[in-house]
Amino acid sequence: MTKVIKGKAFVLGDNIDTDQIIPAKYLAYNPSDATERKFFGMYAMDGVPAGQSGLPFGDVRFVRPNEFKSDFSIVIGGKNFGCGSSREHAPLAIAEAGASCVVAEFYARIFFRNSVNGGYVVPFETGERLVELIKTGDELEIDVGKGEMKNVTQGGRVHKLKPLGDVAPIIDAGGVFEYAKESGMMAR
Repeated sequence: MTKVIKGKAFVLGDNIDTDQIIPAKYLAYNPSDATERKFFGMYAMDGVPAGQSGLPFGDVRFVRPNEFKSDFSIVIGGKNFGCGSSREHAPLAIAEAGASCVVAEFYARIFFRNSVNGGYVVPFETGERLVELIKTGDELEIDVGKGEMKNVTQGGRVHKLKPLGDVAPIIDAGGVFEYAKESGMMAR
């Protein structure tokens, strides 16, 4: 993997659950219908409590009202990101909003697998407490292949990310179904 992900950080805290990522009231939209699927992006992070956006001077929304895409393409989380229900719509909502990567200390296992299996977002883990080192709005660059994240805003400080391991080929393929097709486990 030599892909580089660039963009602004959206910083959250610990225990961000799937109902905060995409509240249940928005699950009436059909993710298979392109005209409805975009609403998952519009309402991504709509349930995150005030004060969770990592800004010292106030709160900011992940997606501005009445828009479908976020200004933030990299989500920084703390511990237990994606806990709660096994809602597969959570990583879909983040991806529909335009983010391509989540970096957290660790994930609820089902969120991690839904991210990988659906090919929605790259779920990196880190041994550092990045929610205390990175600020919402910081410009970041992630070298997926090297497993490194550079904070351009903070003078190029580099943070090591844990290897993706066995899920890397699935992420490269764009999800578990694409991987199964590419590897001959499923007919194309």
